[in-house]
Amino acid sequence: MKKVYQIILLAVLLLAGLGAKAYDFKVGGIYYNITSDSTVAIDRGGYASYSGVVTIPTSVKYNNKTYSVTSIGYGAFHNCTGLTSIEIPNSVTSIDTLAFWDCTGLTSIDIPNSVTSIGDYTFYGCTGLTSITIPNSVTSIGNLAFYYCTGLTSIEIPNSVTFIGEYNQEIKGETNVEIIPVIA
Repeated sequence: MKKVYQIILLAVLLLAGLGAKAYDFKVGGIYYNITSDSTVAIDRGGYASYSGVVTIPTSVKYNNKTYSVTSIGYGAFHNCTGLTSIEIPNSVTSIDTLAFWDCTGLTSIDIPNSVTSIGDYTFYGCTGLTSITIPNSVTSIGNLAFYYCTGLTSIEIPNSVTFIGEYNQEIKGETNVEIIPVIA
């Protein structure tokens, strides 16, 4: 029971920080944070709400400078219940903590082969997802990444994944998820 309270407390603390986070710029309706001299991460943009199909570009231009989009940042699409599908370019290498938390309308996501890590709580509560294929490039999946994804019926996990965080195995107990190991 103590572990449940710790998880709830962690979730509240993580969510409290979402609204306070500022973004560096907005291009084409998508918010970005500059992460280095040449890269950016998708950002939540305060309480912005993305909906429908979102196509993330490979790069964006801001103040006469071109940045490569390399990650989907902390809570970037959190609680975007109207988001139905997302297209992620091969420039993205990581999907951060809480990236798609409670995107209940999300039914389709293709994770490109460039992604190497999937953060904690990434797809937590994405009840609209029915299947997901993790590419061979992914080596780690964070804690509770697929927790409360009650619509999931299959997850393909390749042998390249050497770390799967806590409570991901419990999705099998909540749903009829078939975890399919992919042999390269």
